[in-house]
Amino acid sequence: MKIAILDDYQRIARGLADWSRLPAGSEPTVFDRPLAEEERVAALQPFEVLVIMRERTPFPAALLERLPHLRLLVTTGGRNAAIDLEACRARGITVCGTGNVGAPTAELAWGLILALVKRIPAEERALRSGAWQTGLTEGLAGKRLGVVGLGKLGTQVARVGQAFGMEVVAWSQNLTAERAAEVGVRRVEKQELFATSDVISLHLVLGERTRGIVGAGELNAMKPTAWFVNTSRAGLVDEPALLAVLREQRIAGAGLDVFPIEPLPAHHPLLTLPNVVLTPHLGYVTRENYAVFYRDALEDILAWKAGVPVRVLT
Repeated sequence: MKIAILDDYQRIARGLADWSRLPAGSEPTVFDRPLAEEERVAALQPFEVLVIMRERTPFPAALLERLPHLRLLVTTGGRNAAIDLEACRARGITVCGTGNVGAPTAELAWGLILALVKRIPAEERALRSGAWQTGLTEGLAGKRLGVVGLGKLGTQVARVGQAFGMEVVAWSQNLTAERAAEVGVRRVEKQELFATSDVISLHLVLGERTRGIVGAGELNAMKPTAWFVNTSRAGLVDEPALLAVLREQRIAGAGLDVFPIEPLPAHHPLLTLPNVVLTPHLGYVTRENYAVFYRDALEDILAWKAGVPVRVLT
């Protein structure tokens, strides 16, 4: 088999699974940098099996039809919106997923919240330049946390907020007052959540119903002292509207782990704004998660080769 592992930015895939279990001559080729759109066909055409990392490289029908040798596509995680599954089915390409562990994105959301509220990046930079205590931080107890999307991750974020003594409110299109009450959270309407919360954390799956669900109306309704955090998907938010409220300092700031183009271009305007904390889509990038990703990816390949594919998504 000719196998490739894509987007191994940290160069750790080889060490997180026993690839020697593959048939002789099947040593994977590893790509440790993003492949530009114009080079993907030439780079990937020889391979029968591709292991891809979440949604880093999209696989639309136009690309799939130019990969005549591709028979198995393994994506880390249990779903990947960047794969055209119908096109894979039509071409007889099996798509398999992997497991994952814990809820590291909820942990990162709190890392961004604390970095903003406690001024950690700004004070760390100031300290290194010789300054001492350049501004006031704030406490969280008694403040309102607005959680947009009260699923697995949103619930974990809500519970941490409660542990800090925050009042927690939530909204999503399908959230009921009864479901919110199960985790000690009060359901409010979307506009109230944005207008009254001190911290807003976004935890929705990107789809047709949720694309652009946070727009200018919601962002302009926020208090000037409020922080906005997105560790879900950039497409949930109207980026020009977010840039506008940040540039004009109509909100206190934002913590962002996801972007419309990833990796984030070097001259993106977000990089020039002092009231943002940015991380490079680290929500799922933990050693524990990656160990499961690559262990399961190897199992997927071996099971498919044996004619009994597992964790099939097509």
